[in-house]
Amino acid sequence: MVKSGPMQSDISNIQIHPGLPVIDLDELNPAQHEAVIRTEGPVLVIAGAGSGKTRTLVYRVAHLLAKGVAPENILLLTFTRKSAQEMLWRAGRLLNDSCSRVVGGTFHGTANLLLRRHGAALGFGSSFTIIDRSDAEGIINLLKSSLGLTGRDQQFPSKRIIINMISGAVNKSIALEDLVFAQYVHLSEHTDDLLRLQKHYQEFKFTHGLMDYDDLLVNWKRLLDEVPEARQAIASRFTHIMVDEYQDTNLVQAEIVRLVAYGHDNVMVVGDDSQSIYSFRGADFYNIMRFPKLFPDTHIIKLEENYRSTEPILALTNDIICHATEKYTKTLFTRLEGTAKPLLFAADDERQEARFVAGKISELVAAGVRFQDIAVLFRSGFHSYKLEIELASGGVDFEKRGGLKLTESAHMKDVLSFLRILVNPRDNLSWNRVLLHLDKVGPKTAQKIAAQIGQSPEPFQLLAEYPAGKTWEEGMRRLARIFGDLLQEKSPAAMYELIMIYYQPIFERLYHDDYPKRQKDLEQLQGIISEYADLQAFVDDTTLDPPDSATSHREEDVNRMILSTIHSAKGLEWEAVFVIGLAEGRFPHAKAEMGEQWEEERRLLYVAATRAKKYLYLSYPKELMTPDRQFRRVSMSPFLSELKGGLFERMQEEERRPSSSAGVFTRGAAVTPLRKSRNKVSMTDLAKGTQVSHPFFGTGTVVTLGSVRTVDVLFERHGLKTLHLDYAKLTIVTD
Repeated sequence: MVKSGPMQSDISNIQIHPGLPVIDLDELNPAQHEAVIRTEGPVLVIAGAGSGKTRTLVYRVAHLLAKGVAPENILLLTFTRKSAQEMLWRAGRLLNDSCSRVVGGTFHGTANLLLRRHGAALGFGSSFTIIDRSDAEGIINLLKSSLGLTGRDQQFPSKRIIINMISGAVNKSIALEDLVFAQYVHLSEHTDDLLRLQKHYQEFKFTHGLMDYDDLLVNWKRLLDEVPEARQAIASRFTHIMVDEYQDTNLVQAEIVRLVAYGHDNVMVVGDDSQSIYSFRGADFYNIMRFPKLFPDTHIIKLEENYRSTEPILALTNDIICHATEKYTKTLFTRLEGTAKPLLFAADDERQEARFVAGKISELVAAGVRFQDIAVLFRSGFHSYKLEIELASGGVDFEKRGGLKLTESAHMKDVLSFLRILVNPRDNLSWNRVLLHLDKVGPKTAQKIAAQIGQSPEPFQLLAEYPAGKTWEEGMRRLARIFGDLLQEKSPAAMYELIMIYYQPIFERLYHDDYPKRQKDLEQLQGIISEYADLQAFVDDTTLDPPDSATSHREEDVNRMILSTIHSAKGLEWEAVFVIGLAEGRFPHAKAEMGEQWEEERRLLYVAATRAKKYLYLSYPKELMTPDRQFRRVSMSPFLSELKGGLFERMQEEERRPSSSAGVFTRGAAVTPLRKSRNKVSMTDLAKGTQVSHPFFGTGTVVTLGSVRTVDVLFERHGLKTLHLDYAKLTIVTD
């Protein structure tokens, strides 16, 4: 039986343990309040966009602790580690530092912790290595070669497509052959070879102590499903479970939640069916719809008060989603009245659309809106190319969201391979990478040596005694010596310095064209590793939660506006939002079929529009270039044409800006982004109490000035850190 709505008789007599702090819940609205204090049994919170779901989770954590629940018995699952850290930090401000002992993080991060503790029951050692996407593709390439699947058939799928297939089958919980015939029917003739490759891929990972992202979830589920003792221990430990963004879970994650709650069902999931937009990653929209069936007696609470957008924006977004075929019915409301209706502009072509957006941005900035409070959103990355050119010609600095993570670059993987070998000497992939650095050693020789080392009970001794060829014997001995030295070190930072002494000349040889630019990445990695005492934790974090090379806390980047795909913008908000490219055939995309794909496209537009706080601009070009470079006339997106009248204003012909916006951003100091010149921070620049910013740890306060150019900094979210000024890249925070 599904229960919905307030039930004050059930929840009015809340028992707070004497002597424990009491949390002030007066700032919560009635729905949030109920979600916070209903701590027993299954609860589904349908949290509309901007409805304060994070605040609700934060208060619930604090409330559970105030009731006397031990922090170690609370599990908070989120989709980024940063989200969990922020929630627990905020809960700590409400209560005390006991919140830091709550187990909070991603599904993958939690799986890593539990599998290292209980994985022996499945035959895994505690020192397995987590591999990322490019590592997985590298293994597939090795296996394709060893199985004779390369060269003979140019039509055989690439390593990228093969990993897409294998991972897709796992995330959708279907057999690989079923996925091939459903999504890759043109490759169905290779099904038998793909199944053989999948089998060898699984065996290779198990033999060499490797797990990819999917393995972490699958093996956590297996642990809960197949090992009753482990399921009982984990379910007994986590007596209260919370899951954020539940609409983005896949079938494996939904099953994990059910199994972790075994025996008590004290689980609250928070999500919004209207913001389910990640099916391409395996997310299952129906998880949130069928949660009440998975957990009988689920109580449903709807958060419908929006604290982000003005009433005109909310009226339009409500109308977008009301046309959805399947949904939890809800109507968001707001007390933010506002007067500016969303604006719709039909451009003659993409060039004119870009000029319109650039002109409006200029007007907003001139009116006092900061660049960092403006975002332009689009369905696919290439949709912004014309706008990027227009903004660049006007001298506007912007950040386009996306790109490689810092640790996905080849030179970073080179260095990380040494560290991964130290925590898992069976890591064949890392051995192969390190051995290929040796002059005169080719792929076949490297694979042969790596295979022998990986199977040896004394891998480092075998490395030192290996009968090397004359042309590469000296290089082999140097490699053995560096590992001998590394095994004597305990500090990850000291290990890194030793590795760089060995690797620097190799690095400059391999990347001679641009190694000075790449050197900055290595320096950034050195700053990050210096804050770790445990090598295993560092290696895990670089795979599970790698820093983004585009992420920056530099002062001059603060004034940059954002260009972003809608998928990358989810969970964020801006004063002014432009959604461009809203034309038929582009939004929804041309291949979207009626049904689930069409409905997800509708939700994608809803997510985009609900990012706006005060100003929302919608635009589309009336002419698009086809893939064969022909121009065709198009109309507005069907999602816009089905909206009720009066929800937006159309931009009139006479209101259009001149044909060029060049220079509109350089007419005055109020409009031009200001950049302050900055020099490297020295000891003389710092004093106790100085506010500083670190590219990884964020904002903090100098506590102590040490000797040899070191400082102790207390960071808001990461605590006290000792940093060396030669590596830390600190900047002074100025008003």
